[in-house]
Amino acid sequence: MNVSRETLARLQVYTALLRKWNPAINLVAKLTLPDLWQRHFEDSAQLMDLCPKSATTWCDLGSGGGFPGLVVAIMARDTHPQLRVTLVESDQRKATFLRTVAREAGTEVAIRAERAETLAPQNADVVSARALAPLPLLLGHVHRHLKPGGAAILPKGANADKELEEALATWRFKVQKTPSKTDPQAVILTIGELTRAG
Repeated sequence: MNVSRETLARLQVYTALLRKWNPAINLVAKLTLPDLWQRHFEDSAQLMDLCPKSATTWCDLGSGGGFPGLVVAIMARDTHPQLRVTLVESDQRKATFLRTVAREAGTEVAIRAERAETLAPQNADVVSARALAPLPLLLGHVHRHLKPGGAAILPKGANADKELEEALATWRFKVQKTPSKTDPQAVILTIGELTRAG
């Protein structure tokens, strides 16, 4: 990751807190801890390459341990200083973890401890979600919180094509597929012009 010294320091604070909190609240799968940097941090950071330069609001649904949303918020200080990031995480303990990291890493971020389906529409330029739900269901949450003309940036695994096909039964959209830099099986879907079918 090509980041400033300050950004790297913030990410290191985040890593240390994640290792400390993970045994108590299971923020990431224990098996991924030895490869934390690539599996979670680099995997999240690559979404910034797809962020429109004009974007000023980013909403991350089901943030969990902060991936990708909190990594995006930390990275944006260097690359997109105008970007305001909102993390949506209904689990109160995980929301407390996210607040702790944001405070200790000196990163401004809004945290909403609510469910994506009941939270007031966020009208965001970008909506992201990682491992939250299959695409046909996920697009309902995205549609609720995405500004018209905005883009969803969604990391997906080996089943991405199948999920896209299933989503087209209920949704219409334009999609761009970008190969993941951290997992040869994975892609990042950038979805725009999202509307309900029929």
